[in-house]
This record gives sequence, structure tokens and C-alpha cells, in this order.
Amino acid sequence: MTVTRMDNVGIVVESLDAAISFFSEVGLKLEGRAMIEGEWAGRVTGLGSQRVEIAMMATPDGHSRLELSRFLTPPVVADHRNAPVNALGYLRVMFAVDDIDETLARLRKQGAQLVGDVVQYEEIYRLCYIRGPEGLLIGLAEELRPRGPGRRDS
Repeated sequence: MTVTRMDNVGIVVESLDAAISFFSEVGLKLEGRAMIEGEWAGRVTGLGSQRVEIAMMATPDGHSRLELSRFLTPPVVADHRNAPVNALGYLRVMFAVDDIDETLARLRKQGAQLVGDVVQYEEIYRLCYIRGPEGLLIGLAEELRPRGPGRRDS
């Protein structure tokens, strides 16, 4: 096996402060913030010389991370934030939450908007999509069944 874990998901934003505030309200913890710049970084991304401010945020269990990036140079060249849920490419991140209604109430105070409805899938999940700061699309999933023997903890 070559993959040992998924390290992070990257999201490019205009306002790092707004994104940090929003994802903190989701429940992620800020691990650090740094400026990444120079020729070595551009060799990884293929962008040449770049200057990017990043923030790493981790889920409470420590298994998943978001890398929030604000590009200073080179400038952003495309904007996919308002793409519909059936657009090609990476689109959204889904977070497991304890209480979807309480989470929605907190995120609405941060300007989040429900995309459709909160729906229930059988007796297993309540699910929804929301648009957060800058139109970022995220999903919320509340598991209705308690975890038990033989169930996969993910």
C-alpha cells in the first residue's frame, strides 16, 4: 500500500480571516498560519515564484485537515465558488456533526446559507449543503444511528 492517510484538502480563499472564523465555528481548530513563498514552493505547484498565506485547520479527532490558502502572487485565475453541486472537479467537503440544527444555527450567524433543505436519509443520516464565506460549499452530516459493534467508525 502506498497511501498511509489523506493529509489535507486545500481551499483557496480571498479572506483567510473570514475562512478561519467560519471553519472554527464548524468545529475545526487552527493549527498554524504561515507565509509560503519562493521558488521552492512554486516548483511544487507549478506556478513559479509564489507568495501564499496559508492556515492549517484540523478536525477535533486530529485525522483530517483543511489547508486554507490566500494567494498574493500569482493572482487567482479562476473562480469556482458558485459552481453547482454537479460541476466537474473537486467541489465540497463533508463534515460529520453531532447536531445539524445547532450547527446550522451557529453557521447562519457567520453568514452561511442553506443550499436546499435538511433531508433525512432513511434512519441513518440527516444531511445538508450550505454555502459559507465566499460561497464555499460544504456538507453537514448528522449520523442518527449510534455506533455499535461491527459498525465502521470513520
